[in-house]
Amino acid sequence: MTPFAFALPGRVIFGRGQAQDAPALVRALGPRGVLVHGADGSRAQWLVDALHAQGAQVLPLACGGEPTLPMLQATLAEARDVAPDWVVALGGGAALDMGKAVAALIPAPGGIMDHLEVVGRGLPLVAAPLPFVAIPTTAGTGAEATRNAVIGLPDHGRKVSIRDDRMLPRLAIVDPALTDHCPRAVTLASGLDALAQVIEPYVSARATPFTDALVQPVIATGLAALIRLMQAEDASARDQMAWTSLCGGVALANGGLGAVHGLAGVIGGVTPAAHGAICGALLGPVLEMNRRLMPDNPRIAQVCRIILDSLDGTDAPQALSGWARDQGLPGLQAQGLAPQMHEQVAEASLASSSMKGNPVAPSIPDLVRAMAQAG
Repeated sequence: MTPFAFALPGRVIFGRGQAQDAPALVRALGPRGVLVHGADGSRAQWLVDALHAQGAQVLPLACGGEPTLPMLQATLAEARDVAPDWVVALGGGAALDMGKAVAALIPAPGGIMDHLEVVGRGLPLVAAPLPFVAIPTTAGTGAEATRNAVIGLPDHGRKVSIRDDRMLPRLAIVDPALTDHCPRAVTLASGLDALAQVIEPYVSARATPFTDALVQPVIATGLAALIRLMQAEDASARDQMAWTSLCGGVALANGGLGAVHGLAGVIGGVTPAAHGAICGALLGPVLEMNRRLMPDNPRIAQVCRIILDSLDGTDAPQALSGWARDQGLPGLQAQGLAPQMHEQVAEASLASSSMKGNPVAPSIPDLVRAMAQAG
């Protein structure tokens, strides 16, 4: 057996209603902190009030979209002013990434670019991050279990990560009830991202027995749950999607991803498209690309069988892409990616850490073809 190691959040609490324990658990980390939330601050008010009731001083900070370098700079400056003991993030993957980055960088003596991969120096953190608590309200990115924060750099036209093992949350509270009645379009896009993050680690060149044990069982159950949620609100399906997202987060942190996320990081830097929607549009075409380049790969074949067990059709990548379109997922061009940008995106994606986990090294024409198929 190939040697491997794995890293996890300090503690994970999973289950409906478990978020009620968050105030006391966060307050135990110190008397003063920062709460990063999504654009609608009213959805985080319950936690602000509960922390105040615990005697904590809390500075709420909004993350109105997927974090960019200017957003991070502004949020970091505000957070440092209160000298917090901890950072908690309540929201989707964007809020969690912002909170994770703020917790990592408050103690850092250097600048943000010192620690950004690809476009910066990519240096490890000198000082340990502040304790970070992740409470997701969507099921998709798995950011509650990862050791990186994704930051957009508009001037460079791409997204890159700050990455350090110590950025894993001190505590992750995954309460599926917080995802109930999430808007349908968000459920679809984030759910397809969650599926990408269990499929890619399973077929990854960096797969391990540990990541296999996590993701192989949830590919089928996650897809089935997402199909149910597109038909009606379903608490048990919400639970399953939250579990799928958590498993994907742990797996990507320990086994890597692939070409879906390699391309998505660049596309997200040159368009206003949401990360989950990009990944959802690419998932079928990249699966087709990998199958074409590795026709005898048993893991790719198994993923295709799982898809056809749940969706109508005879070709798994086409069935998945067609189903996503039927549910309202826009193609890449509708998301803002012009076809003339495909080659530039493909070239830039080859430097991404995610692309290095793809089961086969694709060529630029292979990637251009996948983007064309993604609309």
